[in-house]
Amino acid sequence: GVIHAGLYYPPGTLKAKLCLEGRDALYQFCERHGVQHRRTGKLVIASDTSQAPELEAIAANARVNGARAEMLSAAGIAARQPGARAAIALWSPDTGIVDASQLVIALAAQASEAGAVLLPATPLRGVSRNADRFVIDTAREQIRASVIVNAGGLYADDVSKLCGGETFTIWPCRGDYAEVTKRAAAGLTVPLYPLPDPSGHGLGVHLTPTTGGTVLLGPTMKYQESKSDYESERPPLEFFLEAAKLLMPTLKLEDLRDGGSGIRAKLHPPEERFADFMIRRDAQQAGLIHAAGIDSPGLTSCLAIGKMVAEII
Repeated sequence: GVIHAGLYYPPGTLKAKLCLEGRDALYQFCERHGVQHRRTGKLVIASDTSQAPELEAIAANARVNGARAEMLSAAGIAARQPGARAAIALWSPDTGIVDASQLVIALAAQASEAGAVLLPATPLRGVSRNADRFVIDTAREQIRASVIVNAGGLYADDVSKLCGGETFTIWPCRGDYAEVTKRAAAGLTVPLYPLPDPSGHGLGVHLTPTTGGTVLLGPTMKYQESKSDYESERPPLEFFLEAAKLLMPTLKLEDLRDGGSGIRAKLHPPEERFADFMIRRDAQQAGLIHAAGIDSPGLTSCLAIGKMVAEII
């Protein structure tokens, strides 16, 4: 549910460009369609001043991307989020939060009003070609199409294969969350992030207030083989507490509850640090367009991604 400002992504990449475009479009969309959201700002926290060069590097990268970022002292941190533990921090004024469920519902309504037909619970069984058309075979019916947009998330590689498209791999990377009880989270209004994970695979376990009033702690980061396993080998709450205390030392074990899980659709294996979004025509099937590997900042970028896909079509 975070609207990212565009701090971290390598300049010139689709993730950097579409994050900024999507961020601004998303704030406007949410305002126009009554989707719950809030421009909260965000603190990226360093536990001691020796980490200042890492924060400054993020700030410099953000400015190249066109995102605002400023360094704060302990006094500036306390003014924005009492109780946060930090010697210095980076302040991102354009980060926000959004109710992702409301957003999806609003987007679905807009699509329907524009003439789209939504077919939930309709698995794809196969795709063939008939002259200049794809024939999409589902458990319910066959659909003829001149263009297919493969936005298959964790299954985008399987969809490409079914369509006769090029071969690539989606790597499932799971993230588990804990929730902070409302009593313990009462004063937390600003997302609190540590420095990004050294692996480059995630932004570290962080505290995020939601539009619904709860506070999430996470996500963790674990590559796995299964695209559907959201439960096995969940980290204990003690793990989350250790991470949380680096951000808010007042939290205790009894302040935490098990939360949900999600699986990122990554285009790079664990030994690599970064892969950009794949938004382009397939190299083998001219009528197939991929919107694949849409991990973070995919939610923030969603409207910009849609625009880019429409332009390709």
